Amino acid sequence: MATSAPTTGRALETAAPLTFPAGFLWGTATAAYQIEGAAQDDGRTPSIWDVYSRTPGKVRNGDTGDIATDHYHRWREDIEIMAGLGVGAYRFSVSWSRVQPGGRGPASAKGLDFYRELADGLLDKGIRPVVTLYHWDLPQELEDAGGWPERDTAHRFAEYAGLVADALGDRVGTWTTLNEPWCSAFLGYGSGVHAPGRTDPADALRAAHHLNLGHGLAVRALRERLPATAQVSVTLNLHHVRPLTDSPADTDAARRIDGIANRVFTGPMLEGAYPADVLADTASVTDWSFVHDGDTELIHQPLDFLGVNYYSPTLVSHHTGPAAHRSDGHGVSEHSPWPGADEVAFHQTPGERTAMGWTIDPEGLYELLLRVQREHPGLPMMITENGAAFDDYAGPDGEVRDPERIAYLRAHLAAAHRAIEAGADVRGYFLWSLLDNFEWSYGYGKRFGMVYVDYATQRRIPKSSAHWYGRLTRSGTLHPAS
Repeated sequence: MATSAPTTGRALETAAPLTFPAGFLWGTATAAYQIEGAAQDDGRTPSIWDVYSRTPGKVRNGDTGDIATDHYHRWREDIEIMAGLGVGAYRFSVSWSRVQPGGRGPASAKGLDFYRELADGLLDKGIRPVVTLYHWDLPQELEDAGGWPERDTAHRFAEYAGLVADALGDRVGTWTTLNEPWCSAFLGYGSGVHAPGRTDPADALRAAHHLNLGHGLAVRALRERLPATAQVSVTLNLHHVRPLTDSPADTDAARRIDGIANRVFTGPMLEGAYPADVLADTASVTDWSFVHDGDTELIHQPLDFLGVNYYSPTLVSHHTGPAAHRSDGHGVSEHSPWPGADEVAFHQTPGERTAMGWTIDPEGLYELLLRVQREHPGLPMMITENGAAFDDYAGPDGEVRDPERIAYLRAHLAAAHRAIEAGADVRGYFLWSLLDNFEWSYGYGKRFGMVYVDYATQRRIPKSSAHWYGRLTRSGTLHPAS
C-alpha cells in the first residue's frame, strides 16, 4: 500500500531518451476467448464464457465470442503483423475447451495442432511464444460439476496443464499457469459480473483457494514434463491500493482490500501461507476448512518470474453507508467481490481517464513494481499486461490515429524504466493488446488493441500506436514526445 500522491501520465512524460536493459523482452498479449472465435470448430465445447455471454443481460449488446476477431483462421495474418512490428514475444492463452473438450479425458489432436502451428509460426518469425494456460475460460462441464469452488477442478487443471506441456514443451519455453485469478474468483463467483456469474462470497473464497491449488499442481506438472530451461510463472493483477486519507480507519480499509486483492494469492504462492489478517477478516464468511493439510506447500512452488498486470490504482476509505453508494470499477452489481470488506468504500482516483473510466496513473505502476521487489527480493518480474482502451476509429484516409494510447504507453514505460533504475528486476513488457477484441462483459464496445479490427470485415489496421511500439521494440529506447 502507498499513500503518495498520484502522478498524471503527462507529468511522467520522459524528457530524455530512456534505454531499457539489454535482453529486455518486448511483447504483446491476447486471450483465447477474446480473439479466437471458431467457438464450435474442430470439437471445441462451450466454456463458461460461451454460456455467460449468451445469457440475456450479461454482456452489452448481447455480444459473444463466437467469432471475435477470427484469430483461429487468421493467425498467420496476425503473426505477419507482429513480425512487421518487430515484436519479440507473443503471450497467448490456450482454450481449455479446445484442447480437452469437457475438461476431462484425452486431448483433442485438432485443438493441440492449432497451438502447435501457432507456436511454429511464431518461431519461424523469431517471435517467442509465451503460453498462458488459463485466461478465465473454464469448460462449462467443469462448472456444471461445481467449478472452481470444487477441489476437483484444481486437479483437472493440473491434468490439462500436463496435456498442453506434452504437446508444446518442445516449442514453448515460457509458461504461465493462471491469468488474474482474482477476477476468476471474485468477479466470477462473488459479484457475478464475470462468468460464470455466481454471487456467493464463500464460494469466491473457495474458488480463490482452488485456483491457488490448481496453480501449484500445474507448476509441478509442468516441471515434470518441460526441459530444465523452461520458465514457469503466474500472472496476477496486483491492485495498487491507496487509502483516501492517513486516518487509521482508511488505512485499515486499504489493508483489507490489499489482503483480498493481492495477499490471498501472493501469501500462499510466494510465501507458503495465507496471511493471518485475511483469514481473520473473512472468518464471518467461511472457516477456511477447505484448505487441507499440505495445500499451502503444494501451492508454494518455485517460480522463474512473476507476471504483473497493471492498469489503474485503487482508492479506498472506511465507510458504513449503503453499499449501493460504493463502486470499485469492476462492473455494476449489487453483490460485492470483496468478502470481509463490507465497510470499505471505493473512490475514483483523480486524473485523466481511459474509455473504461480508469484513471491514468503510471506512478501506481512504479510503486507497485518497487513493492514487489521489496517484499519478494530475488523474484524477477514481467509486466504481462498494460494498456488502455480509447474510442478509436478509422479516419477518412483509412488510418487509425490514437495519440492518447501512445501517451499512456510512453508514461507507463517511463515509470517502469524508473522502477528498474531504482532496483526492480523487470525483464519484459507485454502491451495489452495486439488486437481490438471481445472485452468480456463490455462486448465489442471497448478497444484495447494496437491493431484496429473492423468487426464486420475482420480487416486489421495497425494504429499509430502500433507503429510507435514497433519503433520502440526495435531500438529498445523510449524517446520523449515530439
